[in-house]
Amino acid sequence: MKNDYQGDTMSSTERSWIRLGAAALLAPALLLSACGSPDTSGGDAGAGGDGGTLSIATGGTGGVYYPLGGGFATAIRENIEGYDATVQETNASVDNVLLITNGSAQIAFSVGDVVSDAVEGIGEFEGKPQEICSLGNIYNNFLQAVTVDGTGITSAEELAGKVVSVGAPGSATEVGALRILEAAGVDPESVERRQLGVAETVAALRDGTIDVGFWSGGLPTGALIDLASDGDMVLLPIGQYAESMADKYGDYYLNEEIPAGTYEGQTEAVEAIASPNLLIASPNMDEQLQEDISRALFDNVEQLTQVHPAAKEMDPATAGDVSYVDTCPGSQTYFDSAGS
Repeated sequence: MKNDYQGDTMSSTERSWIRLGAAALLAPALLLSACGSPDTSGGDAGAGGDGGTLSIATGGTGGVYYPLGGGFATAIRENIEGYDATVQETNASVDNVLLITNGSAQIAFSVGDVVSDAVEGIGEFEGKPQEICSLGNIYNNFLQAVTVDGTGITSAEELAGKVVSVGAPGSATEVGALRILEAAGVDPESVERRQLGVAETVAALRDGTIDVGFWSGGLPTGALIDLASDGDMVLLPIGQYAESMADKYGDYYLNEEIPAGTYEGQTEAVEAIASPNLLIASPNMDEQLQEDISRALFDNVEQLTQVHPAAKEMDPATAGDVSYVDTCPGSQTYFDSAGS
């Protein structure tokens, strides 16, 4: 399927960014083979102002975090003197917060509901508030509920007794999926749950071992593009639950449409639940480095959009407008200057 965001008239510079972004995805394996496993003993390795390699915690290879993280690594490498960056494949949001706070990563993607829970010390972080700050609000994640024609399922209210992938353990998908089930009046214990990443969810839908899969990611998600090419993918409308979820948990759940044509065969817009994606770091990171990272990314949105179209939402004028976690002070300095 042709990617209409990329077009047929890419410049040599844009092609270079895509190649560099792809190359950055290979860096974690090279780094591990050369240096051993990441440090899990705590601290802020690579977060000082003296240069070094920054590790970016992303998500699974079938989602958006991973390829976009490769683009971010390229932007950092090319625009911050003395610094390189690599990406880690992870289970995403919950794990990524923990990787920041134990020093195994210096930059990480995480969805707003998970970030809020982490700061407050609730949910997956019960009794253990996490010290993190935001390098910027980057784009909206869409929590998507997916099935195929043969199941006959048309709504989340029908999921009791069904086999459902709620997302990988430690992911924002899992957090959001369980909250949607509750909002739809379905006891999560009445569902036969599977904890699968998006690529595994697509495979399970194809072979009929699950009935529905949830996925939280930017638009379009590569693995779902692949599933849609089969011609029988169905997106379930779940946007109607956003208001009750926001009332219960916080203002980071929004009823937003997945536009018609986002996926092959999708002829109508479908209501989904959107949540902001944040790039997070330790508040102990050097403030000048915080500022430099935000500048390297938000000053290069056009190039990053060539890596993944979700990046087109990145706007320094609104990136610091987050109420449930502090914006890193260095990043705030950049956002203030960018908006003046």
